[in-house]
Amino acid sequence: MTTASKITMFRIALIPLFMAAMLITTKYSNVVALAIFIIAGITDHIDGYVARHYNQVTTFGKFIDPLADKILVLAAIIILVQWNRMPAWAAVVVLAREFAVTGLRLVAAGDGIIIAAGISGKVKTVVSLVCLSFMLANELHDFELIPGLLNVDQLALALIVITTVYSGASYFIRNRKIIVEMISK
Repeated sequence: MTTASKITMFRIALIPLFMAAMLITTKYSNVVALAIFIIAGITDHIDGYVARHYNQVTTFGKFIDPLADKILVLAAIIILVQWNRMPAWAAVVVLAREFAVTGLRLVAAGDGIIIAAGISGKVKTVVSLVCLSFMLANELHDFELIPGLLNVDQLALALIVITTVYSGASYFIRNRKIIVEMISK
């Protein structure tokens, strides 16, 4: 296993620790959970850098890295929905995009076509990780950016949904020829 893949596996190992810290209600559990989430998010950048810089790009890495990102983001989103800090419809939008893009990639792979991650997907991941970090910082969620109109949670939610929808749409638009071929079969 490459160093990059080991870093990704470390990120996956952090996810249950993050969830446990989020669900345990002690004085500092939210701070611990936020720290774990941020460390896990940073490893996403580190493993990508290591993989590219040290020529450690592998088939396993191409599979496990985006999977680790999805699990981390969805774990945070599900907990925020449970806490009534994020509406369920937003979680469904994120989940639907993940299923749709993954499904497109799987069907294309069955025909020997590799659909590489696009920049919009990477931007979506970074925006989601940063926005979720702000949402997980409990002390900020009621902070009003525009009094009476917009707080941190609302802005973070809007950015997550917008980048998720944009990213999903861009994958399908960019790969429309593949989709047309799949439909015609």
